[in-house]
Amino acid sequence: MAVAPTVEAVVAAGGTHIPPLMEALDQRLAELAAGHGAVLARHGGATIAAGGKRLRPLLVFVAAGEAAGPGVLRVAVAVELLHSATLVHDDVLDAAELRRGRPTVVATAGRGIATATGDLLFSRAFAELRANGRADEVRVLSDASSALALGELLQRADAFDAGVSVERYLERCEYKTARLFQAACELGALESGAPTDRVEALAAFGRRIGLAFQLLDDVLDVSGPAERTGKHRGTDLLDGTITLPLILARDRDRNLRELDLRTSVTNPAEAEGLCERIADTGALTDAREDALEYVQQAKAALDEIDLPARQRRALELVADGVVERYA
Repeated sequence: MAVAPTVEAVVAAGGTHIPPLMEALDQRLAELAAGHGAVLARHGGATIAAGGKRLRPLLVFVAAGEAAGPGVLRVAVAVELLHSATLVHDDVLDAAELRRGRPTVVATAGRGIATATGDLLFSRAFAELRANGRADEVRVLSDASSALALGELLQRADAFDAGVSVERYLERCEYKTARLFQAACELGALESGAPTDRVEALAAFGRRIGLAFQLLDDVLDVSGPAERTGKHRGTDLLDGTITLPLILARDRDRNLRELDLRTSVTNPAEAEGLCERIADTGALTDAREDALEYVQQAKAALDEIDLPARQRRALELVADGVVERYA
């Protein structure tokens, strides 16, 4: 797996135990993808291979620190499998053709195979975690899984709705993205045997990083370009997903308040045009500032606990890396 420079910095800062764990993670993911028949193995493997920077399992390893036992690898694998499952299922619901610049499973194999692939990845996540024999860890991942589903339901309910508020949008981000980041940090801390105050502080760190991640992802959907994001500019808007840049822009431009996405944004060219109108209001700058505030809150959560300097530095680099996605 090609590792992005920011992730390389986190790995280097986190300690010599992390690179072997990252390699073992990829090996285990490949083994799991290959073990369920040729068709599902091909599509499951392609989904995992397109998994990006492995940020969530990296958070597991960094939050665990050097004291973690062998179960930390199973935790990280479970988190990444759950994340991959949600991506496949999201693409089915959106009928998405591309994911990070690659054809999606639903585009290449159809809804049936894509749904089965997502189901497989989901079930394997919990099977992997069960081997640790810890009910508390299963509860954390189960809660995150339920939150992901609820976030998706909220997004579907809010589609094309001009009245979505900032508060409702943030609630959706909390469920759809932040809870899995939170779970990654919480699970890593639990596996290391950390005291309750450290578990809670690291969970709070993960939650805020997740919120910042989603806000900046929504900024990138509007700012583009496609060469960077792996999808057409304004893809979320074209799907009717109301995100923070549009919500803020509508408060500043009355014409945007009166815009009906169903009839006014029906193709990529119209989505691109709407992205330009949103950018012209200055909404992208304000949305980015909101994300930066969450990053600062995440770092502040680390001040509440005593952490080894190396571990703290690695976590801060994760926070900084979220911002660098936008820069």
